Amino acid sequence: MKTYRVAIASLVHDHVWGELRHWAALPNVEVVAAGDVNAPLREKVAATAGEGVRLYDSWQAMLDAEGDSLDVVQCASENSVHAEVAEACAARGIHVLVEKPMAATYAQAKRMADAAAAAGTLLAVNWPTAWSPAFQEMERRILAGDIGTVRYFKYRSAHNGPKELGCSPYFWGWLYDAEKNGAGALMDYCCYGAAMCARFLGRPEKVTGLRGVLAKDYPLPDDAAIIAMQYPHAFGVAEASWVQPTSYATANPVAYGSEGAISLSGGKVLLFKPGKSAPEEITPPPTEAPRRSGPEYLLHCLETGAAVEGVCAPEVSLIGQEILEAGLRAADGGQTQSLPL
Repeated sequence: MKTYRVAIASLVHDHVWGELRHWAALPNVEVVAAGDVNAPLREKVAATAGEGVRLYDSWQAMLDAEGDSLDVVQCASENSVHAEVAEACAARGIHVLVEKPMAATYAQAKRMADAAAAAGTLLAVNWPTAWSPAFQEMERRILAGDIGTVRYFKYRSAHNGPKELGCSPYFWGWLYDAEKNGAGALMDYCCYGAAMCARFLGRPEKVTGLRGVLAKDYPLPDDAAIIAMQYPHAFGVAEASWVQPTSYATANPVAYGSEGAISLSGGKVLLFKPGKSAPEEITPPPTEAPRRSGPEYLLHCLETGAAVEGVCAPEVSLIGQEILEAGLRAADGGQTQSLPL
């Protein structure tokens, strides 16, 4: 069995600590290096991944020293740095797993997809929702036609804010920076709904958006946003909030189709059919290999030659990024945007 040599490029995305555990759970993986400018984060990765991990004071220095021997790089940088990491890895023939969203801008995301395609390397976008049992069951049902043609899809992603939630300053410090993040809550949380709509509905014809600072009393680009998408026969909605102190009051996500509707609530899948007074309540089966985590799935694709599919596929995430860009332009300019951009 081949042992895959994995390195971590930057450590400022808090998701990285969970992903390190996922890498460690794989028997044919060795995490060999990590690079970040922040000494405390380098110390933390050494404690998490083991003292054998070689540490560098930047991801660039790490690639310069280790690049010839690496198989995969996990990118956990600011959104605005994703393209630089992906291009540098593609040039060295290294496969990349990057944390969501794909980038800070559509142009950056396009650079990533183009670099991987030109180099013949795999590029996967790690969406945490992709490894949820309930979302996987909902996806299976939608793709199997259980609700017919999808006419409406909505996903809301919300909490009370990165700082209030307890994210590290290394994380929220750049989430509140419009250039490094791409926006505020709009980029961080509308990205989920945008990617899901791209998955189930493709590229919309028109996109509009709203964003604002509704509650926070410290500087940030926006703390709430809504992006609406118009397709030939469907609407899509992506909602984001950093000002929601409670759990979700409604089912989320929800999809309405020509032959039914489906939603998620409390870890259950609710399937609504015409003429039925109550939904069918489905307990989703546990996730199974190789779709239990981003690292496991990427290695499956490498081992089998399978293409990256679903929301993690670069072509799907790229449409999601295009939706985000259009929504941001619409919110700031007050005019509905036509796609492609």
